[in-house]
Amino acid sequence: MDIQFNTDNNIEGKQSMEDYMTTTISEGLKHFGEHITRIEVHVSDENGNKKGPKDKKCVLEARLKGVAPIAVSASEDNVRKAVVSAVDKMKASLTTTMGKRKS
Repeated sequence: MDIQFNTDNNIEGKQSMEDYMTTTISEGLKHFGEHITRIEVHVSDENGNKKGPKDKKCVLEARLKGVAPIAVSASEDNVRKAVVSAVDKMKASLTTTMGKRKS
């Protein structure tokens, strides 16, 4: 599973954040690893330099073998929480999609 990262200019600590996201996404989605060819991660700060509740957004797009891409998003107070929330949503979406494929 390849993981491709995209961040806006307001996200700091890009390399350490990519390391964290790689581990979190790989571990969280390892059950679906044989079906996923690529994960695209888009992380942004919706308010830019301003502070605000749940202004960090993570969008995950999973490219699957033989299935249309699946995208989910999550907004939280910090990037790490947004990534974890997005991974949880992706697990639920993939479980549903893979269940429908088996039927």
